[in-house]
Amino acid sequence: MSNSIFFSIIIPTFNSEKIIGSALKSLAAQEFRNFEILILDGLSTDRTKEVVHSFSSLQTKIKWFSRKDKGIYDAMNSGIDLAQGEWLYFLGSDDELHDTKTLKMVSEAISNESKVDVIYGDVISKRFSGLYDGEFSLEKIFNRNICHQAIFLKKDIFKITGKFDLKYKSYADWDHNLKWFLSKEIVNKYISMVIANYADGGFSSLNIDKIFLRAKEFKFLKLSYPARGARYLYIRKQIEDALSKRNMKSLYKSIYKLRYVLRK
Repeated sequence: MSNSIFFSIIIPTFNSEKIIGSALKSLAAQEFRNFEILILDGLSTDRTKEVVHSFSSLQTKIKWFSRKDKGIYDAMNSGIDLAQGEWLYFLGSDDELHDTKTLKMVSEAISNESKVDVIYGDVISKRFSGLYDGEFSLEKIFNRNICHQAIFLKKDIFKITGKFDLKYKSYADWDHNLKWFLSKEIVNKYISMVIANYADGGFSSLNIDKIFLRAKEFKFLKLSYPARGARYLYIRKQIEDALSKRNMKSLYKSIYKLRYVLRK
């Protein structure tokens, strides 16, 4: 039997003493035990470290790293570099796995697939008035993101996608999700199960990333090539909307996008 680590659970923290307990309790309760926990701490000044190390049943699994970072995605990138697991999962310090069987069921779903690089499911949150958000399509992932708390990623895919782009301060995970979801080299599968209880009030839910939103349209068009139907459907709708509203500025912008796509 292999002694390799199956899951690396990566948790960024900063002054999380009041919230990280629930996340760690949910990990301590897991029936599937082949995982490590990487705590990427941004030099907390509270009792985060003491709370983490109070979970005696997890001490053989926890690896604590504390350094100044450039935010959540920088910490997550450090976790990618440090992870020894075959599959990576990013859990917020205020989130928790939904069920004691979560890791067991995900590991079984992975084992049942001959080739899969990304497995994703659902989350439950008051923010979304319950369940979020089923299987995604090209149109759906353009309009809204898959929560990183719902996604398990094979570590090897980061060789294709690269790590989280730090120029996107709150939507770097959405940017990364577009890369693997639209890649021909990466196989993803949706499983109909709740992965996590997602706590409202996280950084990305409270901050609008204008830089990402400005870049999203061209990024989507470029990454979805050669998914011709998705590209043209989207641009055609923009052109039709511009014509119906007699918005010449928007029309010229949409035509420019179309020319950009045709050159690719």
